[in-house]
Amino acid sequence: MARKFDGTKLVIASHNQGKLVEIGALLAPYRVEALGAAALGLPEPEETEPTFEGNAALKARATVAATGLPALADDSGLVVPALDGAPGIYSARWAGPDRDFLVAMRRVHDELGDRDRGAAFVSVLSLIWPDGHEEAFRGEVHGTLSWPPRGTNGFGYDPLFIPEGYSQTFGELPHEVKYAIDHRARAFQKLVASCFG
Repeated sequence: MARKFDGTKLVIASHNQGKLVEIGALLAPYRVEALGAAALGLPEPEETEPTFEGNAALKARATVAATGLPALADDSGLVVPALDGAPGIYSARWAGPDRDFLVAMRRVHDELGDRDRGAAFVSVLSLIWPDGHEEAFRGEVHGTLSWPPRGTNGFGYDPLFIPEGYSQTFGELPHEVKYAIDHRARAFQKLVASCFG
């Protein structure tokens, strides 16, 4: 049985401003104050696990250890079957030390060539309490990759990804539409049903 979250503060174990904004918006209806790891001066732990689940838990555990507060971490990325699942857990690293996602999107496009452009965004949310209790939730959204990138909304690979059932990329869709259908929203729906519902 999942544990209900009854606190008022939750540290978001991320330095990614786009993720913080999106998760903060998703948490707002539950009267939970979302505190960003960067604002608390916490370093980003090195992601050494081979899965989204492992890296999300690693980040949440490090944040709980540093703050003594419950922590929520997201590990997410773009999975392209024609590239054997790459960039996958290395999605941010493909953008290089400057986090230049134009470079990352160009690399995906170049490596794909004329192969199948099907892809999925995956998000795993790991919620960990100070006593060590852990919950994890996975969300996925499937679609295709466009070229060239389109739109300035969102972040990361959003301008490249067209979700199933839509003609616009995540970079073109209004935030309220993207937040309702994307991989993080799908993981968050499971989190809410289990821990906030």
